[in-house]
Amino acid sequence: MRRLELEKGEFLVKLARKAIEEYLASRQVIDPPEEEWLKEKRGVFTTLRTHPGNALRGCIGFPYPIFPLGKALIESAISAAVNDPRFYPVSLGEMDRIKIEVTVLTSPRELTCPPGDRPKHVILGKHGLIVERDGFSGLLLPQVPEEVGWETPEEFLDGTCAKAGLPPGCWKDPNTRVYVFEGEIFEEIEPRGRVIKVDNSQAD
Repeated sequence: MRRLELEKGEFLVKLARKAIEEYLASRQVIDPPEEEWLKEKRGVFTTLRTHPGNALRGCIGFPYPIFPLGKALIESAISAAVNDPRFYPVSLGEMDRIKIEVTVLTSPRELTCPPGDRPKHVILGKHGLIVERDGFSGLLLPQVPEEVGWETPEEFLDGTCAKAGLPPGCWKDPNTRVYVFEGEIFEEIEPRGRVIKVDNSQAD
């Protein structure tokens, strides 16, 4: 999967903000731009954080590449603002105090090793995780372990099990499916400010 340069990441972050603010102002969903690279199907998440404080304010996305990137981004951005069940909807006036972060995903890859060996194939900072079992599913992005202070793959796996509503350690069960993916992270350093690409190359 092709990597995105900073210019395209900046475009995505600005598109996410435009989609949110247009929806909050008029309840209209903007159309995706016509750039060819936005027509490639990619998974993507939009994360909203307060500024200052950096508290989570919303995060929703598509883990699998089922929609063109432009369409998926617009839908994830709006949903992060108004449909995240953990938070009350964002208001238009609040957008001056919210930073936007966009994570573009690679396709999830199932870990087919013996369950006990799964931690050996999870690289903190590089991989995000999906855990699935018995109709339950949980996803955590690659940036989560650093944000919450997890220092081992086992902690990350346990946390993803919990996100799925499953008991910690469920990743050791052969009936649990575990997937890894990578993410390219682009974020505003302040609301409407400069966009940077988060460097997770040290995790390679």
